[in-house]
Amino acid sequence: MKLAFIGTYPPRECGIATFTRNLYESMKTTASMPKDNETDNAPVDGFIVAMNDPDKTYNYPEEVKLTIRQEHQRDYLKAAKFINVSDANICVLEHEFGIYGGENGIYILPLLYRLEIPLVVTLHTVLKEPSYNEKAVLQEICKMANKVVVMSRKAIEFLINIYDVDKNKIVYIEHGVPDLQFLQKQSKHEFHLEKRKLILTFGFIGRSKGIETVIDALPQVVKKHPEVLYMILGKTHPNVLKHDGEEYRTYLQKLVKKHNLNDNVLFLNEFVNQKELFKYLSASDIYVTPYLNEAQITSGTLSYAVGVGSAVVSTPYWHATELLAEGRGRLFDFRDTSKLSEIITELLDNPTALKELRKTAYDYGRTITWPMTGGKYVSLAKAILTEKPALITAKNNTIDPLILPPFSLAHIKRLTDDTGIIQHAKYGIPNLKEGYCLDDNARALLMVLMVHHQKKDALALDLAPIYLSYIHYMQNEDGTFRNFLSFSRNFLDELGSEDSFGRTIWALGYLLANAPNDAYYQTGKSIFFKAFPNFANLKSIRGIANTMVGISYYLKNNPSDEPMVDLLKTLAGKLVKHYDNNATPDWKWFEPELTYDNAMLPLALLHAAEITNDKKITDVALESMSFLNEISLKEGYLSIIGNEKWYKKGGERSMFAQQPLDALAMILMLQQAFHLTKEEKYLNKVFVCFMWFLGENDLRINLFDFETNGCCDGLENNGVNRNQGAESTLAYLISHLIVLRAFEESEKTK
Repeated sequence: MKLAFIGTYPPRECGIATFTRNLYESMKTTASMPKDNETDNAPVDGFIVAMNDPDKTYNYPEEVKLTIRQEHQRDYLKAAKFINVSDANICVLEHEFGIYGGENGIYILPLLYRLEIPLVVTLHTVLKEPSYNEKAVLQEICKMANKVVVMSRKAIEFLINIYDVDKNKIVYIEHGVPDLQFLQKQSKHEFHLEKRKLILTFGFIGRSKGIETVIDALPQVVKKHPEVLYMILGKTHPNVLKHDGEEYRTYLQKLVKKHNLNDNVLFLNEFVNQKELFKYLSASDIYVTPYLNEAQITSGTLSYAVGVGSAVVSTPYWHATELLAEGRGRLFDFRDTSKLSEIITELLDNPTALKELRKTAYDYGRTITWPMTGGKYVSLAKAILTEKPALITAKNNTIDPLILPPFSLAHIKRLTDDTGIIQHAKYGIPNLKEGYCLDDNARALLMVLMVHHQKKDALALDLAPIYLSYIHYMQNEDGTFRNFLSFSRNFLDELGSEDSFGRTIWALGYLLANAPNDAYYQTGKSIFFKAFPNFANLKSIRGIANTMVGISYYLKNNPSDEPMVDLLKTLAGKLVKHYDNNATPDWKWFEPELTYDNAMLPLALLHAAEITNDKKITDVALESMSFLNEISLKEGYLSIIGNEKWYKKGGERSMFAQQPLDALAMILMLQQAFHLTKEEKYLNKVFVCFMWFLGENDLRINLFDFETNGCCDGLENNGVNRNQGAESTLAYLISHLIVLRAFEESEKTK
C-alpha cells in the first residue's frame, strides 16, 4: 500500500508538520511489524507533498517528493497530477485552514477534486461558528473524502449538526503521542532544575494561549513554594509575529516584572525538537494549558503532556474537557487565577496526589502512542481499499432536478423596490448607493416572465410591471435608452451602452412572445418598436447578438413580418463577417480574443438559424459553439474565461474572475443548440454548466447562497465574491428555469 500525504512537514516549524511526520513514520513502522495474519504484513510506503508558506523554502528530507507554494494555484493542480501518476493507493490530507491558499484555504479543493484515488482527511480544526466560506470549504472537503478523521468527540458532534457530514464517514482516532520515555530525575538534572518545582507551558505563543493567567496566579503559589519555576517554552506564533511582532511576549515580560517574579518565570524562545520537548515534559512537575476560551477542538500540546504522564492543569476548552476526564487532569475556569493558584498549591503540597495524577495520565497515554494511532490509520486505509470504493468525485451529467435548490424569488424581492431592481448588494443586502441600471431591470423582466410562463407564479407577475415601467422610464425620445439611475431617481447618463440596449430588446422580444395579458403586450410593443430604428445602426457585436435574440423571440409570434426577418439576416451577416475576418483553423471565433458573455454570439446565430434556415449562419453558429465548448468544458465541468485578462489568441487564458453571466450565456446557447439540432447531448451539457453555480467549477465551491437564495458575484482568484447583486442572482435564476425546462425536454425524448 502506497500513501500520499499532503500537509506541512519539518523542517517547517508547525504543529501540523510534526503531526504529518509522526503519522507518516508510524504508519510505515506499524505496517512493517510482524502480524499473526500474513495478509496484514503488506508493506506501507509513501511520500509527502509539503506545503510551503509564502516566500519560504525548506531543505526537506527525501520523503518529500513535491512542494506546493501556498498561494500559487497552479501548484495545487500539478500536485494532483503528480499524485495520480505516482501509484499511490490513498491520499491522506492534514487539514488546517491556515496552511492552504486562497480565502479560507479554498485552493485545496481543486486538487482534491482531481484526485483519482480515495481520500482520507484529518481535521485539526472544526469550528463551532464558521464563517460562510469556512463552512463551505470544509463541507466540500468532507464531501470528497472517503473518511474524515477527527480527534475529539465534540468534533463529531459539530460535523454532524453544523456541517451536515454523514456520520458514517467520520472516524474517531485520538491525537498520537511519541513513544518517548525519560526519567524525571535525570531530565531535571540535565536542565539543572533539581531544586526547582517546574511548571511548564509550551507551544507557539499568542494572546489566545492565556499565559498571563498563570503569571497572575503565581504570586500566591510562590508565597508557599518559592522554588517554583514557570517555564514558557516556545516561539511567538509566525502569524502573530508577522502582524504584531513580539508585543504579547513583551506584555508578559512586563507582567513578570510587575509581580516581582523574575526568579520564578523563564521564557525559552525556541522551537525545540521532539526529543528535547519530551525531556522538558518529563522534567516538569505540573503542565498548564491556560487557553482563554473553549473553542479548541484539538490540542497536540495537551496530548503530548498526557502521553508523557504530566500532571496537567487546564482551562475547560473542548479537547481538555474530554482528554482530562476520569481523573487524567484538573480543570479551572477561564481566567480564574485564584482557582489555578489553589490547584497548583494543593498539588505541590500533596506529592501523593501529584504522583497519582501523573500515573493516571501516563496509563492513558500508553493507549495513544503513535504506534497505536498509526496502526488505526493503517487499518482504516486497508478497510477503504478492501471496500473498493467508487471515486467520490465521479460525475453523472444526466439532468437531475432533485439536486437543485428550491426555486426562490426571495433575494430578487429583497433587491426590488417600487422603482426597479437595485443593481448591487453588499453580501445579501441591497446596496442603495449604487442605484439601478437598465441591464438588470431588463434581465429581471425576462426572468419573471419566464417564471410566470413556466410556473404561473403570482409574485413574478406582481414584479413584472416594476421592471417594465423602469425600461419605459429610461427610454429616450429617439428610442435609445439611458442605463443608470441613482437611488434618488436622478439620471446618471444620457445614453446607455449598446450591450444594455440589446439586453432590453431581448427582454422585450420575449415579452412580445410570452405576454401574460394584452396590457403587457401593448406596452412592450410600444417600447420595442420605438427602439426599432436603432437596430440596424448597432456596432457592438454583443449588442447586435442580444438584439438578434429579442428579434427572434418576436418573430416566433410574428413569422410573417418579412422586414424584421430581413433585418435579422442583416444583423446575423454582421456577426458572420466578424467570424470570417477572425477565424483560423485553430481559432474559430468572432474576435482575436475571448472576453465576456462569449456564448451570446453563437446563441444569437443559433436563434437566427432556427428562423432563417440559412446554412452559412448555421455552420458558423455550430463551429463557434464547438470551439467555445472545447475551451470551457474540456475538464468535464464549466471553466469560464476570467475577465482579469481575458483570453487572447495565442496567449494564456485568464482563470479569474469568472462571472455568473457567462455561465448563463453558455446554458442559453446549449439549450438553443438542442432546439436547433435535437441532439440530447446539448441538454446534458446544459446541466453541466448549471452545476457551475453549485460547486462544479475551478474552485469547487458553491456560488448559490442557500441562506439568502442569492447568487455570489463570481469566482475570484482567492475564493468567492460574496456580494450578491442583481446580475448574478438573475443569471442563476434564469439558468435554473432553463434546467427545469431542459429536464422536461429530456424526458420527452426518452
